[in-house]
Amino acid sequence: MDENALIQQAKHGDLDAFNRLVLAYQEQAYNLALHLLGDDPSAQDATQVAFINAYQAIRSFRGGSFRAWVLRILTNACYDELRRHKRKPTEDLNPVDADSGDELEDPPWLSDESQSPEEHITQQELEKAIQRCLGGLPEEFRAVIVLVDVQGMDYQEAAEVVKKPLGTIRSRLARARQRVQDCLQNAGELLPDKYRLIDESRL
Repeated sequence: MDENALIQQAKHGDLDAFNRLVLAYQEQAYNLALHLLGDDPSAQDATQVAFINAYQAIRSFRGGSFRAWVLRILTNACYDELRRHKRKPTEDLNPVDADSGDELEDPPWLSDESQSPEEHITQQELEKAIQRCLGGLPEEFRAVIVLVDVQGMDYQEAAEVVKKPLGTIRSRLARARQRVQDCLQNAGELLPDKYRLIDESRL
């Protein structure tokens, strides 16, 4: 796919070209909306609205990462929805491999190495606990941790999505991870050894 060519065609009103861009990013956009909003109907609606808004605003796109530009529109739509209904995500989190950058290690609570049925059940319970903890984060913290640790973005692209400096992204991500880790301590014995976030010998 020649993304730049499709963007230029879309800027000249070629709906088919824009639809091809939509097909390239709709799954990632929907997954982001689902993690931010927490239910399928709202995520579908937000994704549809975001792409409509993107098509209407395509002439204002000035280059750079088209993905970041589209996801910024989607993130803003999700923020509006959350503020309108003061809602928190409720769906289970399905984490994927993440590129968390150079300074911070991949958080252990995003690992999924389950093998046995027992481990699978434990993993599901852990994911529910993670989602509850993410739901308790401020919107701006939740967005950054989802973009980086769930969506797998690097810091720079996440910064483009939320329109904040790179240093702010690093700070928010570190604080969000710490809050999630602190929150997960309430999961207690739910966490198997490989997910332990503290040294229990010091307790």
